[in-house]
Amino acid sequence: MTIESLFSLRGKIALVTGGSRGIGLMIARGYLDAGAKVYISSRKAEVCDAVAAELCAIGECISIPADLSSEAECNRLAGVIAEREPVLHILVNNAGATWGEPMATFPADAWDKVLDLNVKSVFFLTRALRPQLAAAATADDPARVINIGSIDGIHVPLMETYSYSASKAAVHQLTRHLAKQLGREQITVNAIAPGPFESKMMAATLRDFGDSIAAQSPLGRIGRADDMAGAAIFLASRAGAYCTGTVLPVDGGIATTK
Repeated sequence: MTIESLFSLRGKIALVTGGSRGIGLMIARGYLDAGAKVYISSRKAEVCDAVAAELCAIGECISIPADLSSEAECNRLAGVIAEREPVLHILVNNAGATWGEPMATFPADAWDKVLDLNVKSVFFLTRALRPQLAAAATADDPARVINIGSIDGIHVPLMETYSYSASKAAVHQLTRHLAKQLGREQITVNAIAPGPFESKMMAATLRDFGDSIAAQSPLGRIGRADDMAGAAIFLASRAGAYCTGTVLPVDGGIATTK
């Protein structure tokens, strides 16, 4: 075994939801660099297509736009993947939404929007792609499901993002539950809990509070694209084959040292 083979994704097929921007894009680009064939999905078709075309400069990247806030769209996306690929080695459930508003006015649809996309779609898409994941899995090299949670599901955030923090805690527990259920089929299920990274979702927060947020980290900085890519490659490669049910904070220590 070599270091290259330990972390290589050559020959693997991956689907990254929300892969056209932010953390999803960081992961998609990292997987392409590691040798995988990558499908990306996002709600805005033009953006998804354009990003996939750009990423093809690195490796084979294919766009399948989808709005995963409904079970029907999760099933449709899974059907398109199944038509194209008999096996799927890696599923990254990254598509997500947030909502911030004072408790007094926090609306019901803020719960519906966030929980539908952040939690329910993780379950529905994983279930729909279970046959392709199982077909790719072996005892030595399991198929991988990687759910993107958040450190806001580990500690209490400063912002009034009630449905978001609750949804990410749910993602962490769903990860553990699915890991127990799917392990017998040689499918590992893990979660990454990112801290602050440069993304559209975090743009306004980092613009206003970036310096103070960075100061909270023992490492004194915001996360970089290679930090996220490295964690996602570890969990998807031979190096992470014996990890399942894990929630991995990638946050510079913000949530785990206080």
